Amino acid sequence: MFNLKDLKFVKSLKAAKPRLKWMMFSQMQDYKINSNYVDMICNDEPKAPNASSDSLEAMVKDTLIKEFGPSIQNSASYELLVDAVLHNLKKKQLEALDD
Repeated sequence: MFNLKDLKFVKSLKAAKPRLKWMMFSQMQDYKINSNYVDMICNDEPKAPNASSDSLEAMVKDTLIKEFGPSIQNSASYELLVDAVLHNLKKKQLEALDD
């Protein structure tokens, strides 16, 4: 029967594994030195209390535009629809926190 462990290619991969791990580690360290990563981890700017709410609203608006097309923005009930979706999302989030 054919055994994969005896193949020369598999043995060479086992020998290269520590080197591969080191290369991945060094590349990750280079990424972590980047200022964007540092800003993401320890941001000095105080977050506004409505920042998550605003980002959620923007996400809902983008999703509605993708689902129904850009013409939905012109409808009279667009803002009411956005508010209703936000209300339902926040209600479900609070229910999940209560459980």
